[in-house]
Amino acid sequence: MTFAVAGESETSCDDATTQANMNRCAGQAYQTADSDLNEAYQTLIEPLEGDARQALVTAQRAWIAFRDAECDYAAQGVAGGSAEPMVRNQCLTTLTRERTRTLDEHAHCEEGDLSCSR
Repeated sequence: MTFAVAGESETSCDDATTQANMNRCAGQAYQTADSDLNEAYQTLIEPLEGDARQALVTAQRAWIAFRDAECDYAAQGVAGGSAEPMVRNQCLTTLTRERTRTLDEHAHCEEGDLSCSR
């Protein structure tokens, strides 16, 4: 991942050394993970109807509330500090990627899998 600041050349997140740049990179990583999650969610919910669809909506809303609360808690050690956005976004990225994998598994479960709602 790379980023550019007005008036500066593009920089790789692998080379980020300032807290502001590390915060920016963590934010970009989270935005990418969130986009991937939204894509996985749409793939899974699209064919669902009725109770199965509503159950997924309810589960996803509850998961988002959990994720956000969990990451607020995870960032408490640096609350108010310059590293808080980075720590929070790293947590959001990790949990969002895990949820994306879970949704992908549900979307691509094998026939006969009793835990599959599709």
